[in-house]
Amino acid sequence: MRNTTKTVTTVLAAGALALGAAACSPSSSNDKNGALVVAASPVPHAEILNYVKDHLADKAGLKLEVREFTDYNTPNLSTQDGSVGANYFQNQPFLDDFNKKKGTDIVPVVTVHLEPLGLYSHKVKKAGELKKGATVAVPSDTVNEARALKLLDANGVIKLKSGVGNEATPKDIVTNPKGLKFKELEAAQLPRSLDDVDAAVVNGNYAIEAHLKPAKDAILLESPKNNPYANFLAVKKGNEDDPRVKKLAKLLTSPEVKKYIKDQYQGSVLASF
Repeated sequence: MRNTTKTVTTVLAAGALALGAAACSPSSSNDKNGALVVAASPVPHAEILNYVKDHLADKAGLKLEVREFTDYNTPNLSTQDGSVGANYFQNQPFLDDFNKKKGTDIVPVVTVHLEPLGLYSHKVKKAGELKKGATVAVPSDTVNEARALKLLDANGVIKLKSGVGNEATPKDIVTNPKGLKFKELEAAQLPRSLDDVDAAVVNGNYAIEAHLKPAKDAILLESPKNNPYANFLAVKKGNEDDPRVKKLAKLLTSPEVKKYIKDQYQGSVLASF
C-alpha cells in the first residue's frame, strides 16, 4: 500500500501546512537512515515517485515517502526548513525566481521530465477562432505567466516586446490584434476556469490532473525542443550528496521510469533524460 500523505493547500494555508509538515517529519532531511520524504505535485510527479516506490525503491535499498502538495510554494518552503528532504515539481526559471524572492537556497539534483504548457478552450477548436476581446486566463505566478505569454507569442496570437524574459506580463505585449484580455489566476485554478473564460493556458500537471490530455486536447502546445522548463528533483543546498537523494536520482532517470512515463502519459509528459 502506498505511503502517501495528500495535503490540499491554498495560498492562505501554505504557511500553516509547512508548519504541519515539519511537525509530522522533523528529521526527514537529517536522518540518513530514515525514509526520504519528497514533496511533490500530485500529477505526474507523485505518480512517478510512487511508481519508483512501488517497483524500484526496495531493490535499491531506498525508503521513500511521497507527500503531495497542490500549491507551488509549500514544497520549497518545506524543503528549506527540513520538513521534507527533497521536492519534485518545478523547473529552473521557477526555482530561480523563488530563491530570489524567498531567500531560499534550493538546488536541482537531476532533471526528469517536461510537461508541455498548453492553451485549452471549451469554446473554440483553434486559437485563430478566438473572438475580438476574448478573455484568456493565465497563471498568476511570475515565471508561468511569462511562459504562457511566450507560448502565445510563439504561435502568433500576440507579440511580446523584444528581449523580454521570464518576467514578462501583459504589459510587455506590443501587438494584440484580437484585443485579448488576460485574467491572472492561481495555476491550480486554471482548469476550472475553462467554462468562465474563452481559453486558458494551463500547466501540464494541472491539465492532466483535470483529465485533460495535453497531446490531444490543447489547441496550442509548447514544443519540447530546447525547452528550459523541464522538471527536476531538488534539495536544499548541501543535501545533494545525501545517499538517499543519490539513489532516488538514479532511479528517476532509469530506463524503467522512462518507459513508465512513455506508457502512462502518451506524450502528455516527456522524459528529459
